[in-house]
Amino acid sequence: MALITFTNKGIYCKQGDFYIDPWQPVNLAVTTHGHSDHVKPGNKGYLCHDLTKPVLLQRLGADLPVQTLPYGKEISINGVKLSLFPAGHVIGSAQVKLEYKGEICVISGDYKTEYDGISTAFEPVRCHTFVSESTFGLPIYKWQPQAEIFRQIRNWVTDNNNQLKTSVLIAYSLGKAQRLIKNLTGDQAIYVHQSIANLNEAFIHAGVKLPATIKITPDIKKEELQKGIVIVPPALADGKWMKNLLNPSTGICSGWMSVRAGRRWQSADAGFALSDHADWPGLLTAIKNTEAGKVYVTHGFVSPFSKYLNEQGISAREVVTRYGNEEEEVLKET
Repeated sequence: MALITFTNKGIYCKQGDFYIDPWQPVNLAVTTHGHSDHVKPGNKGYLCHDLTKPVLLQRLGADLPVQTLPYGKEISINGVKLSLFPAGHVIGSAQVKLEYKGEICVISGDYKTEYDGISTAFEPVRCHTFVSESTFGLPIYKWQPQAEIFRQIRNWVTDNNNQLKTSVLIAYSLGKAQRLIKNLTGDQAIYVHQSIANLNEAFIHAGVKLPATIKITPDIKKEELQKGIVIVPPALADGKWMKNLLNPSTGICSGWMSVRAGRRWQSADAGFALSDHADWPGLLTAIKNTEAGKVYVTHGFVSPFSKYLNEQGISAREVVTRYGNEEEEVLKET
């Protein structure tokens, strides 16, 4: 019997009677990370990594029933051995390793293989079955080293300063924003939207060290923002608040920026290919290192990626899930 099945509620482990990242309410949701496409409200219980708990409490409510595990610690649920391993996607992101009667399955959630300096570095786990995303599962997606991307962003900010423009970076509140904050810290103040400030505070309370930022409030003057770096989530990219800034210049931080035809925000002034997902070489290396005999390919370029794996002698199957839109944030403009 297969250790996991794909149902209309999500990825289900029948032997353990729990789901991994379900999109409909269930009794126990094992959660890989805190992005909204992988964690939904309404479950009776949640199990996640220690550093994902602050995100769930901040987003779904302080009284949420959450059990946590550190990386590498094994527990048993109805005879199924369960443990979490670093996925490298965002802070606290985890791959879920299941073992039952000698069969090992790993559900990776979202992952990236380049160490970002904040998230615990991705760790390949040997298994018989591996569930992999394919967000950037085409050969055209190959990331530059993140140090080069941040050099480009710093140069862009400097150019904006010289032209008296306000540098506004568009980035997801969980993951991307924290990477920008860590790597752009310097002489300029960093101003962040409330949604980013709330998550930063949750992580700081959990013991994660992040550079200081300033939460954007109505009393902050436009002239002050113009002298610093402003980071806001995608929901504000084309908002009224943005248009009220002094000569704003917007830079989108997303893996989609690596291919001009794939740019989703045509109004952006600049694009930086900074991604929290594995690129094509990263996906292939990760899968190879698992030594898995069977791979389930989820959200992304599932057809071409699974076809390529099969051509390489790796048994791969396409799976339909509801993952993909990382942060459906409902925001009030500051």
